[in-house]
Amino acid sequence: ARTPSGATRLDNAAVDYGLGPGGYRLSEVQAQAILEMQLQRLTGLDQQRIVEDYKELLAQIADYLDILARPERITAIIAEELAAARDQYGDDRRSEIVTHAEDIGLEDLITPHHVVVTFSHAGYIKAQPLADYRSQGRGGRGKQAMDTKDDDFIERMFVTHSHDYVMCFSSLGKVYWIKAYQMPQGNRQSRGKPIVNVLALEEGERISAVLPVKSFDEDLFVFMATAGGTVKKTPLKEFSHPRERGIIAVDLDEGDYLIGAAITDGRHDVMLFSDAGKAVRFDEADVRPMGRTAHGVRGMQLQEGQRVISMLVAADTSRAVLTVTENGYGKRTPMSEYPRRGRGTQGVIAIQTSERNGAVVAAELVAEGDEIMLISTAAVLIRTRVEQIGVRGRATQGVVLISLDEGATLAGVVRVDDSDAEAAAEPGDGEPAAGAAAQGGPEAPGDQPAGDGAGAPGPADGPEGDAP
Repeated sequence: ARTPSGATRLDNAAVDYGLGPGGYRLSEVQAQAILEMQLQRLTGLDQQRIVEDYKELLAQIADYLDILARPERITAIIAEELAAARDQYGDDRRSEIVTHAEDIGLEDLITPHHVVVTFSHAGYIKAQPLADYRSQGRGGRGKQAMDTKDDDFIERMFVTHSHDYVMCFSSLGKVYWIKAYQMPQGNRQSRGKPIVNVLALEEGERISAVLPVKSFDEDLFVFMATAGGTVKKTPLKEFSHPRERGIIAVDLDEGDYLIGAAITDGRHDVMLFSDAGKAVRFDEADVRPMGRTAHGVRGMQLQEGQRVISMLVAADTSRAVLTVTENGYGKRTPMSEYPRRGRGTQGVIAIQTSERNGAVVAAELVAEGDEIMLISTAAVLIRTRVEQIGVRGRATQGVVLISLDEGATLAGVVRVDDSDAEAAAEPGDGEPAAGAAAQGGPEAPGDQPAGDGAGAPGPADGPEGDAP
């Protein structure tokens, strides 16, 4: 039977509500009543949808189980998805695949620059940029190079490149390797870190000399000298296989130790300087090459209580010899004034070791345009140009180079080339870096200074000025 017209409308409801040509339209009262219905009453209204979703889920489960049970379907699905990815992303490759790519190591990320490496008497080491030191006038007070304790002082330092090897020769005649950029970094005031935390030294072992090396060339040699006057020349290639525990560099007598090492090509003059102010010059060819474990030969004859403090390796006589004493005095002397004689002699006078001057602590080969850095046992450093130091004969006392505090002495000197001072170009490949304790920076085999920067305590400062 047909429902009478208007039977679907509530009493007093508007004509627009109820069943009409466009469907059933709920009034606000009806809609609110449905919203207030309990959940269990609403589920009955959506039973059909729930049943359909359930059937669809069972069908999906059955399809997934069929896929897992049939490997051929898995292969077909993978092929279909790969074909879809190909069709969507199948454009030309934008990046190039290189078959032989080079590995990038930590060293490739280190910015090339020149550094000043400093060793203290108590065994502390640090490296800092060369640019930290600006040029100053002769006789100035300088700037602080390192904070030290009362019983410690700067014993040796040198300028090298951040990517160079640093060969460290120990008091036991062994040699250790380390890259310059691996050394503890610091500023002028920092003390650095103990060398025993950087190198695997044995108990009681100390670093006696250091030598920056760029590459281990087969045609080059390591020329070494000891405080006892012994010299030795060993092919550089014999040091090309570093070991964590170090290797033997020279067989030392009891109480002897290395004071210098330099890279040579076998055709240079060698000069040895003693703390008594004597110097001997001889041809490098007078010393034959020998193995790492050899003892060496006599290079300079010393009197009782004397020791060799510096070794210089030079190609010609164009440079001057800078000698400095523990009381802060020094001078430049043309190398031509030093006669070439055979090895094993006592040598000639290089500088007067008077009460004013004290003992000789270092010697360097310098040229016009070079700068030097002087370091005192009070850890004060001054950098000045070579032109400000007077040229004097071998038998003179020299002029004051640095004003020392009471109780302090000059510990060493290092030469800085113009190229080092600017920290400009990276040294060329295959070119060895020269230097040792208290030496100049990287350079070619010719004119290579090397030696120990430490000096024994001596008399207090005397009057200033030049004297014969």
